[in-house]
Amino acid sequence: MAFEQIIYSVADGVATITLNRPEKLNAFTGKMMSEMIEAFDMTDADDNVKAVIVTGSGRAFCAGADLSEGAKTFDYDALGVGRGGGGSPTRADGTTDYSHHAVRDGGGRLTLRIFESLKPVIGAINGAAVGIGVTMQLAMDIRIASEAARFGFVFARRGIVPEAASSWFLPRIVGISQALEWCYSGRVFGAEEALAGRLVSRVVAPDQLLAEANALAREIADNCAPVSVSLTRQMMWRMLGADHPMEAHKIDSRAIWARGRQADAKEGVVSFLEKRPAKYPDTVSKNMPDFFPWWDERHYK
Repeated sequence: MAFEQIIYSVADGVATITLNRPEKLNAFTGKMMSEMIEAFDMTDADDNVKAVIVTGSGRAFCAGADLSEGAKTFDYDALGVGRGGGGSPTRADGTTDYSHHAVRDGGGRLTLRIFESLKPVIGAINGAAVGIGVTMQLAMDIRIASEAARFGFVFARRGIVPEAASSWFLPRIVGISQALEWCYSGRVFGAEEALAGRLVSRVVAPDQLLAEANALAREIADNCAPVSVSLTRQMMWRMLGADHPMEAHKIDSRAIWARGRQADAKEGVVSFLEKRPAKYPDTVSKNMPDFFPWWDERHYK
């Protein structure tokens, strides 16, 4: 698949999605959104992919939304954009149909797709990451930052509000007080503050960033059962909204019961006893347990 605003590659079980508008600091566009969603469709469908890395080309990760439309940048109706498609949500009487598909935030469409990923996602944050450049990371499982990375939830300084479902993700990752401080102030901060605030898991030298991300991805790809990793990802994320640990117990019990009967569990035990690397036969495309997905389908209405 040939993309225009991202680069997609797969090597040794690891897919890398690189935002690729370096001359524009990888500023986010509707086309980039669509291409990234398509790339995650590809990683889900490819059993050779065991983990996904997302990074940026050049000196930025993503400098936020493309502001080339000036004052109209965020007025999608005036632009005639309707990023979700399907025409204008403005009714004949001038009121807005907020349930209209075109009202949907493009960043949110991307983060929800990343949230649904069947493969673990690692963000390798190489440089400036502000606006959607930082909120798209929140649905990624692990974020590793270069010492050159800078972050900013700058929405209030642009007269808008946090998007990309970040009001759900960010407080769960860093806590409500830290989330509000960064969003109220809209200031840009460095990698060490991001580490102290638990936004990223580690900070490394710029020339070590991709090596560090790939080493982590390789550890997952080389040693772990893909179906187990996929289930674990969904179990952990979806239990963030559970109102009682019994909900986790229900899913844990189903998963242990189902996986214990599959070939991966037998291979995991036997390979350990025989002191050899495991060769897991089950695949995400064919061998997810019969109770998966266990959650209700949720669609934008």
